[in-house]
Amino acid sequence: MKILPLAALAVVAAAATIAELEKARDQQDRATLERIAAEWSGLAEKTPNDAKAHYSAALAQSIIAEVALEMRDRGPAKAAAEAGIRKAERAVALKPRDAEYHRILGTLCGQVIPANVLAGLKYGKCAQEEINKAIELDPKSARAYLGRGVGNFYLPPAMGGGAELAIKDFEKAISLNPKLAEAHVWLGVALRKAGRISEARAAFSRSIEINPARVWAKQQLEKTPSN
Repeated sequence: MKILPLAALAVVAAAATIAELEKARDQQDRATLERIAAEWSGLAEKTPNDAKAHYSAALAQSIIAEVALEMRDRGPAKAAAEAGIRKAERAVALKPRDAEYHRILGTLCGQVIPANVLAGLKYGKCAQEEINKAIELDPKSARAYLGRGVGNFYLPPAMGGGAELAIKDFEKAISLNPKLAEAHVWLGVALRKAGRISEARAAFSRSIEINPARVWAKQQLEKTPSN
């Protein structure tokens, strides 16, 4: 029997539970997300030179922050995002040409901002630079445009963000990957903020059509006026 090195085991373990991670996000199951994040963080600590392990740990923290923000729990969102940033920074340091690693770092920096608007001064530059770097490295990454859109949505217009910029990014993400449910739900959120209610409802409905398990998308549709 061939024994895999610890680094390879870390990657296998992470890959084996991606579906579980996404399912927990869809159901806003924070207990499961915390468990997965702890496991992946432990793997990253045991394999300090494994970029994939650090990326996986960062991804789990980003999803914890995402769900906490959905539930208006800003303190845990900030804590998770800041914990993830450290892991993402390590992944980027190990593999600086990987677009996805820059994307997750930029996303995490952006997730700190809604939890603490003053943090925009510290993390806004990181969010913008890292997402733009991801797009530079992979111009066809729908998730990179999604990440930039989320960052622009949370970043006040006075600091270079706003709903209108976010809408353009979400539409670009959808043009690259029409079945990316997250891009549709975020497009709906931005459209609603811009006062384009009927378009917002259509975007939410499309997101739910693609991923019927996503609780947050259903919540957004329910809270959006029908006229």
